[in-house]
Amino acid sequence: MLNWCSRYSIFSFLDSCNYVDRYSRYDCLAAAGEDYIFSGDLDAFSDFYEKNNDWLFGHFSYDLQNENEPTINEDGFKKLCFFRPKTVLMLQGEMLNIASTDKAPETIFKEIQQEESTTPKIVEHPGLDIQADTEKHEYISIIKKLKAHIQRGDCYEVNFCLQFFAEDCLIDPQLIFKKLKAISPNPFACLYRIDNNYLIGASPERFIQKQGMNIITQPIKGTAQRDLNDLVHDAIEKRMLRESLKECSEHVMAVDLARNDFSHFCNEGSVSVPALYSIYGFPQVYQMISTIEGKVPDQINLASIIAAAFPMASMTGAPKKKVMELIGKFEKSTRGIFSGAVGYITPQKNFDFNVVIRSMIYHASDKRLRFPVGGGITWRSDPEMEYEECLLKASAMMKILS
Repeated sequence: MLNWCSRYSIFSFLDSCNYVDRYSRYDCLAAAGEDYIFSGDLDAFSDFYEKNNDWLFGHFSYDLQNENEPTINEDGFKKLCFFRPKTVLMLQGEMLNIASTDKAPETIFKEIQQEESTTPKIVEHPGLDIQADTEKHEYISIIKKLKAHIQRGDCYEVNFCLQFFAEDCLIDPQLIFKKLKAISPNPFACLYRIDNNYLIGASPERFIQKQGMNIITQPIKGTAQRDLNDLVHDAIEKRMLRESLKECSEHVMAVDLARNDFSHFCNEGSVSVPALYSIYGFPQVYQMISTIEGKVPDQINLASIIAAAFPMASMTGAPKKKVMELIGKFEKSTRGIFSGAVGYITPQKNFDFNVVIRSMIYHASDKRLRFPVGGGITWRSDPEMEYEECLLKASAMMKILS
C-alpha cells in the first residue's frame, strides 16, 4: 500500500503498527491523489467542513491560531491543509476496502499487488551530520529561566522543545519511515506528503477522536526508559514512573487543561476521565497516558472543537495562553507542523488526529531535515534529567539517521 501511495505527490499513510484498543478503527488508512485541496484559516475551514461530506485528510500546524505567523511555515507546510483524496484505502485485518473517484477498485488492487512484488530502487543514505539548535548548557539555562517563571506564578507547567536538524541532505522518506517503524512502532505512525514536504512520524499520542456523539483525547505526559534486556529493571522503571510525584503532577495538569478545553464544546456534565495515570509500554519507553471523554452536540463543527482544544494540552502547558508566549520567547525554532496534528475526517463527520511528536520533517526542495523533541517543565523538573529525556525521545530517529 505504501509503495503504491508513494507514486503520488500528495498522500497520507496512517499506520497503527498493529496496536489495538477500544478506540481503534483501522489497522491502516491511506489516501492518495487529490480531487480538491483546501488551505486557509480556521473560519474558512469551518465553512468547507460543513459543506463537504466526503473523506478529508490533512493537518493543523502548531501556529494555526497565531495571526503573527506566516501562512506557510519554515518547514513548507501550511498552517492548515486538507485534501479530498481520489483514492482511500482502508485496511482492517485481512480486509482491504478501496474507494476511488478515478479508477476501478480492481485496477487499484492489481496496481498495489504489482508494487508489492517489485523491489523499489532505494539507495542507502550516508550518516547525516545532525546538529542541535540549542546546546546543552543553553538548554539548562533556559529551563532555569522557565522554572523562575513558574516560581513567580506566571505558569504551572510549560512544554519546551529543542530541535535537531541536518542540512544539505538527500534521503528517501519512504525508507526512513520503514526503518522508523521497524525500531519504534507506534499507534499513530504516518508518512504524509504535500508536494515537496514530508512528515515521517512515529507518534504514540492521539490528540482527538470523534465517533458519533463521543469524543476523546489522550494526552501523554511522563516518560521512562525501557530495559528489555533486564525485565526486572524494566518493571522497576515502570513502577517508578507511576509513583513519580513529579511526573504525576506534570501529567495531571495536562489532564485538567484538556478537561477544561472539552468543557467549552461538550454537553454540560458529560466530561469525564475514565483512565488516569495509565502506563503504556512502547519499544523504547514507557508513557503515562490518560483518557478524557465527553459528549458533543449533534451539529458540532470541527472548527469549533479545534478553536477550543488546539494546540493540545500536552504540547503547551498551563495556563495555555501564557505558556505559548514563553514557548515563542525561548524556543529558537518555530514548531510548524511539529506538535500540530495529522489525521482524517470521514464522510459521516467522524475524525481522528494524532499529535505530531517523535517525527521528522523533511523539506525535499531545500534538502533540510529536522526533528524537534521536548518535555513538560514543572517546578520539580531537574534540567539535566529533562535534557536526557529529550535525547531519549530522539534516540530512535538519531539511530536511523546517523
